[in-house]
Amino acid sequence: MYLLPSRSRLSRLLAACSLGMALALPVAAQTLTIGVRAGPDSIDPHFTAAGTQAEALKHVFDTLTWSGNGLEVQPRLAESWRAVDASTWEFKLRRGVKFHDGSDFTAEDVKFSIERIPMVSGPNPTTIYVRRVKMVQVVDPYTVRVQTDGPAPTLPYDFIRLFIVSSKAAAGLTRDTANAAFNSGKAAIGTGPYKFVSWTPKDQLVLDRFDGYWGPKEPWARHVRKEIPNDAARVAQLKAGQLDLIVRVPAADVPSLKRDPKLAVETIETVYVFNIELDLRDNSPQITAKDGSKLAKNPLQDARVRQAINMAIDRNALAEVAMEGLGKPSYQMVTPSIFGFSKKVQPSKVDPAGAKRLLAEAGYPNGFKIVFSFTNDRLPGDRQVGAAVTQMLAGVGIDVQANSQPVAVFFPARTRGDYSMSMAGWGTLTGESHYTLSSVAHSNDKDRKMGAFNVIGYKNPVMDKLLQDAAVEMNEDKRRSLLEQANELLVQDGSRIPVVAIASAWAMQKDKVKITPRVDEDTLAMNIRPAR
Repeated sequence: MYLLPSRSRLSRLLAACSLGMALALPVAAQTLTIGVRAGPDSIDPHFTAAGTQAEALKHVFDTLTWSGNGLEVQPRLAESWRAVDASTWEFKLRRGVKFHDGSDFTAEDVKFSIERIPMVSGPNPTTIYVRRVKMVQVVDPYTVRVQTDGPAPTLPYDFIRLFIVSSKAAAGLTRDTANAAFNSGKAAIGTGPYKFVSWTPKDQLVLDRFDGYWGPKEPWARHVRKEIPNDAARVAQLKAGQLDLIVRVPAADVPSLKRDPKLAVETIETVYVFNIELDLRDNSPQITAKDGSKLAKNPLQDARVRQAINMAIDRNALAEVAMEGLGKPSYQMVTPSIFGFSKKVQPSKVDPAGAKRLLAEAGYPNGFKIVFSFTNDRLPGDRQVGAAVTQMLAGVGIDVQANSQPVAVFFPARTRGDYSMSMAGWGTLTGESHYTLSSVAHSNDKDRKMGAFNVIGYKNPVMDKLLQDAAVEMNEDKRRSLLEQANELLVQDGSRIPVVAIASAWAMQKDKVKITPRVDEDTLAMNIRPAR
C-alpha cells in the first residue's frame, strides 16, 4: 500500500526536486541543437573528404592548420611553420594540448595521422591533403618536419584538413576495422573543443564540451547535430522551437522566416560552385542515340557539342529562378575570392539557336539521349538546378533523363565512373585554386598524385604542365599567373561547365543564438554564440 510521506520527508523530496530542476535548467540552457541537411559518413575523420564529414568532425578532431571564416590560413595545433628548404616544411606544435582521454598531444600523433590516411581513406579519399608528403620526421615532441616530393608551396593550405587522431587510440586499426572503432567512440579521441558522445547514422551526432580544451571555453555544454535532409521538415522544427538553428534554408522560405519576430536569418556567398561534368571517355555508359541505339562515338568528345551544352544554359535563370536568388552566375570553377581566379574569363552568351547549329555541325541535328545525374540533398538548390538544366538542354534537342540522387548514392557511383553527365557542387576549401584544379582538371595520374577526382577522362598536356609547374612554384605572383591560365584553359576546353555559385542561409531562434557565417558553409558550434 502506498503511504503519503511525512511532512519532513515531503519537504526533503520537494527540496531535492527543486535542486534537481535547478541543476537541470542550466544544462538545458547550454545545449545547442541544430538541424543539418547531412552529417558524417563515419566518425573516422580520414574516411572521406566530403564537406559534411569534415564539418561535423572539426568539433572533435583538431587540424594542424585552420581555415578562418574567410578561408585564411591560421595556426591550430601547429603554432607556426616555415619552409626549411625547397622540399621540407617544419611545423612547431602547440604545447600543453590534451586529448579527450587526458593523454598528451605530441609530434608522434601528427606523424601517425599523416601516415594512416592512405591506409583507411574511403571512396572520396582524403589522400588529397597529404599527397605531396614523402616522409614525416619527428624532430622532438613538439616539432615535425615534413619532406615533400618536391617544392610544395600549398602544404600549409592542404593541412587545414589534416585531422589529428590519437596514435594510441587508433593504433593497429585497418581499413576494415577503423570505422567500427571510431563509430563506437573507442577510437574517437581528439583534441577538439567537443568530445564524442554518440552517433546514430542518418539521425544525430551528440557531443559534449571538452573542458580540458586548449582554446577558449565553449558556451555550450552539449551540442546536438540532427540530420534532417527534408528542407520543409527542418523549417517546421525550427518554427516549432525544437531546433535552435538550421542550415541551408530553402530560398523560398527566407522571406517568411525573416518576417517571423522570433527568428533571425543570416546569408553569405560561399565558395561552392555547381559544375557539370561531361564524360570524355570513348565508351561513356549513359549516352545513346534517341532511339536507344549505340552511337558510333561519344558526342561529348566533340568540342562543338560541349560548347552547345554551355550555350543552352541560362545561368541567370538558374541563380534567380531555380535558386530563388540564393545563387550567382559562375563561369569558372572558383569564386572571385580564391587565389588564381581569372578576371579574363568572360560570361558566355545564352544562345539556344546557336547551340542547335553547333549540334547539327557536329553531326547531331536531332540531338541524342543522355542521363544527367545530380545530388538532391547536399547543397542548397541542387535538385532545382539539376531539373532546370534538364529542361534547358531539352530545349536544344538533347533528350535528357534527370537522375536525382542522394549524396550517399551519387559520389560512389561518380567515383566508379558510372555517369556520362553529372553535376555536383565543388568548394575550393583551401582558398587556393590548385586544390580544385589539380583534383579535377589534371589528368588522373597516380604517380604524380593529381587528378584523383578526374573520372571523366579529361586530359590536356598544357593543363597538366600548368598545374605541375604551379605545384612547385614558390613565387606567389608566378603561381597565381599559372593558376589563372589553368582556369582559363578549363573554360576553353569545356569538359567541365561551371554554372552557378551558391549562397547559403541560416535561420535561428533570435533570442537564443547568433552565428558568424563562413564562406565554406561549415556550420560550427564554435561560430555560434548565445544571443545574450
